Order: sequence, then C-alpha cells, then structure tokens
Amino acid sequence: MRVNVILECTETGDRNYITTKNKRNNPERIEFKKYSPRLNKVTLHRETK
Repeated sequence: MRVNVILECTETGDRNYITTKNKRNNPERIEFKKYSPRLNKVTLHRETK
C-alpha cells in the first residue's frame, strides 16, 4: 500500500529527496520543510507526479 514519492524543492525545482507514503491515509500530495543543498537553507518540498 505504501508507494515511493519524490520531493521537489519549490524554489529551485531540484528533486532532492525520496520518501514513502500510504495512499490510503494521505491521498493528497504531501509537503515537507526540508534542507536544500543548493540554497543552504530549509525550504518547502512538495511531492511530484
């Protein structure tokens, strides 16, 4: 039931992280605040298709 998702930085467009989510519990796209190595700061990362 868990699927792999790629997290993309909203500011640079870099795809920095891969994580898993349960589609039954979280049908919408997930968002996390994660570290962006290019900007050297924490930015919002969203799930990509």
